[in-house]
Amino acid sequence: MPHAFDKVTDRWGSYSMKWDVGENELPMWVADMDFETAPAVLEALRRKVDRGIFGYTIMPDEYRQAVGGWWTRRHQFPIEQDWILFATGVVPAISSIVRKMTDVGENVLIQPPVYNIFYNSIRNNGRNLLKNNLIYREGQYSIDFDDLERKLADPQTTLMILCNPHNPIGKVWDRDTLARIGELCAKYRVLVLSDEIHCDLTDPGVTYTPFASVSNLCAENSITCIAPSKAFNLAGLQAASVVVPNLYIRHKVNRGLKTDEVGEPNAFAIEATIAAFTQGDAWLDELRGYIKDNKNIAADYIRRHIPQIQIVQSEATYLLWMDCYRITCDAGRLCEVIRNETGLHLSSGSDYGQNGQSFLRMNLGTQQSRVLEGLERLNQGVQRYEDKKGG
Repeated sequence: MPHAFDKVTDRWGSYSMKWDVGENELPMWVADMDFETAPAVLEALRRKVDRGIFGYTIMPDEYRQAVGGWWTRRHQFPIEQDWILFATGVVPAISSIVRKMTDVGENVLIQPPVYNIFYNSIRNNGRNLLKNNLIYREGQYSIDFDDLERKLADPQTTLMILCNPHNPIGKVWDRDTLARIGELCAKYRVLVLSDEIHCDLTDPGVTYTPFASVSNLCAENSITCIAPSKAFNLAGLQAASVVVPNLYIRHKVNRGLKTDEVGEPNAFAIEATIAAFTQGDAWLDELRGYIKDNKNIAADYIRRHIPQIQIVQSEATYLLWMDCYRITCDAGRLCEVIRNETGLHLSSGSDYGQNGQSFLRMNLGTQQSRVLEGLERLNQGVQRYEDKKGG
């Protein structure tokens, strides 16, 4: 029986970053799904369009109530309305926070392989990039806490950017791990900036723990960035929330967002967010099941047809992180050959750090027909790469 998410929507000619590719190319790279958003969101946007006026927009109490209600209901974390600030996206918020909460020349710590834009937010603002590389062993990732403590203890380290769930590996950090991070950061007076944009895309049955919910220590020393953009495919509407329990930190963050002019919503952001977070539960639960099916399809195909690739088992996101070390340690070159030979556009693991050089990232947030097509192209591309290497 066809599923609602099987519907293929033509995105050509829509100024889509993802689909601005060559003829016969299949883009499965950037974290942008090919599903139409939840019906409740579409209806809210239609009502807004029907008014025909798109002037300056405020952030009403209904917005804060929707965000707080969602995290209470879905994640058992009651966010107080005063904690919530609006931002025009998680990335603008992160860059603003780096500028406001650290000084030029200070260290900002990240945990590669990790979302590539973190690097830009640090380097482009004149801060030093400090890496606490994740440990990769037998297809699983963990944190090197000895190395983490050494780097947090450096007086020049003032901010840690945490990714929970972690992009690109799909890891959902457990409560004990988050508590240990929180204790170390508090001990060495390092502020935690937690990017939790993928938190609503956990696999069915998997629980995500908000960093700020772990303890009062974590809450009082943290800034959390959340948004409906990944779960409801609304990235182009530029709506995010910055959650800051500590009054002093919140005041500084708010001033930074206002100074950087990234704290005012566009005409569609508020209605879409409210609709998603008040009426989107059932739709999102179906989506999570569909994405999990896509992961199973990909894992089964790769096991049977491309056993040289090892899948890193994820617990969240629609991103497939593939270990290709049996094929190459040059993921950039492999990615290039696959695209040139088959038209499949993937992300090179090297984009996420040096310890991602033998990995590829594949976006499974699309129709199962496209997932299967992408896997066929991946198989062909790997064969072409190995033929070229052998020749």
